[in-house]
Amino acid sequence: MVEALDLPTTRGENWRWADMPALQAARALRGEADLPDRLLKGAARLVFVDGQLAEHLSDVDALDITRTTLASDHPLAAHANGDAVALALAAQSVTALEVVRLTTGEGHAPLAITLAADAVLTLVETFAGAGWSNALTRFDLATGARAMRAVRVVQEAGFVSTRDEVRVGEAASFVSTALAATGAGVRFDAMLTLDGDGAFAEFGGALLTREDQRQECAVRVRHARPNGQSHQLWRAVAADRSTASLAAAVEVARDAQKTDGEQSLRGLLLQRTATVNLKPELEIFADDVKCAHGATVGELDRRALFYMESRGIPAPRAKALLTRAFVADALGRIADESVREQFEAAADAWLEQTL
Repeated sequence: MVEALDLPTTRGENWRWADMPALQAARALRGEADLPDRLLKGAARLVFVDGQLAEHLSDVDALDITRTTLASDHPLAAHANGDAVALALAAQSVTALEVVRLTTGEGHAPLAITLAADAVLTLVETFAGAGWSNALTRFDLATGARAMRAVRVVQEAGFVSTRDEVRVGEAASFVSTALAATGAGVRFDAMLTLDGDGAFAEFGGALLTREDQRQECAVRVRHARPNGQSHQLWRAVAADRSTASLAAAVEVARDAQKTDGEQSLRGLLLQRTATVNLKPELEIFADDVKCAHGATVGELDRRALFYMESRGIPAPRAKALLTRAFVADALGRIADESVREQFEAAADAWLEQTL
């Protein structure tokens, strides 16, 4: 019997849509975890198995890897507190990296990534296996550094929870896109702080749910310095009796003048028995800013479906094309073409099984 954890409850505002019973049940699962194929050719690779770095599966010769200690007060990330893998990228270096998190029961994997001035990182993360996979990742971007990241969940059973804690320095850029098109429960959780003049952050992705599944994201971006820019673009597709929830917040500090913050949250219901929850939030303490948010939930356009069917396109195919276009709006942010194609293929496979 798996010991019960002290987990958040839906009485807390930040956890009102969380599926903690599914997380607790996931801890009892056991399964095999196959190593996924590489998405980035020639990239270094870090492989974690049940939260521990598997050096025999990793390719880290070109990386500066040490150990550090991470501590977070986030209710789920706190379970990953302690000894962590630390990766430091030198100034003006260019690095391609894949991080694979394999889980066969329960794994808590803390990771710290530091980018020195003008360093460039292309990062792809993959979650695979079964059980509870819990990741705490801390990013620190110095002046002019750039990080481009794509996260995919291919784990078909259990629960995946991620907590990103990101500091973006002066004129630095952090762009992250996530895709959950899987049978597992998922919670993407992040706190991004734009801590330098002219910092840029973009955080978004797509949640695809079906049957009785529940997935969610909870992201907060804090503008602490002037001239910052942030974008949050999320798309959710819910089928059957599933629930997809998107909560995105922007906080603008008093000294963060000239801030430009934008949120776009959109949900698509494939059946009326499904649910999409959206919660955009702005907290603005400065007086010279440009912030906007949009949140809409709807169904496929019946006129567009009728038009496509009148041109000889079968109804399932027409629905798939329209839904794919809806999801591609988020996945199009992935800069690497080969990675983007792999993510789009995963979304297409989900649509073929669902529609």
